Amino acid sequence: MAEAGGRLRPEYFERDDESDDALFYAQPRLVTHIDEPAIAALTGWFRDRLPAGGDVLDLMSSCVSHLPTDVAYRRVAGLGMNQVELDAKPALPYDDASFDACLITVSVQYLIRPLEVFAEIARVLRPGGLCAVSFSNRMFPTKAVAVWRALDDEGHGKLVDLYFRLAGRFDDPEIHDLSPAPGRSDPMFAVMARRAAVA
Repeated sequence: MAEAGGRLRPEYFERDDESDDALFYAQPRLVTHIDEPAIAALTGWFRDRLPAGGDVLDLMSSCVSHLPTDVAYRRVAGLGMNQVELDAKPALPYDDASFDACLITVSVQYLIRPLEVFAEIARVLRPGGLCAVSFSNRMFPTKAVAVWRALDDEGHGKLVDLYFRLAGRFDDPEIHDLSPAPGRSDPMFAVMARRAAVA
């Protein structure tokens, strides 16, 4: 997957559809990307891990929230598929150490510059803050990057683990299988890591 020295090759992030992303996302895609059991499993997992009363960044968010409705957070900032994300520089429009948690839900497969995005996530997280990247086996295949399309579920988890490690500033990632009913509902996985404490 990675070259010697831990580098990811540029061709790993090529897509079948390299047309302007603004064209693809110009048409609203108000879809649910995972089935109800997978949503319930992910929501329960968030309930157990996201800090009540905390500040949460929902990155690459959609019209469907997977956050538990019975937990009060101080702030939930959603950043979806808009012009900010489509700009050439993947910088988040937030100050350093602004959030206690960051989520990327069923969207990591579209990142063409993941290490820069993960480094930005580390910047906006407070020390000890959680980043949780969840995914299933669904995607818009023409916009998913080549390396994602080439891997299976286990490989996807290892790839996200590698993103965290190569981006730096995170503690060791953990890979979790949240699949609620293998073979009967969508598989569901999450990779989480905490922002390393400031030395």
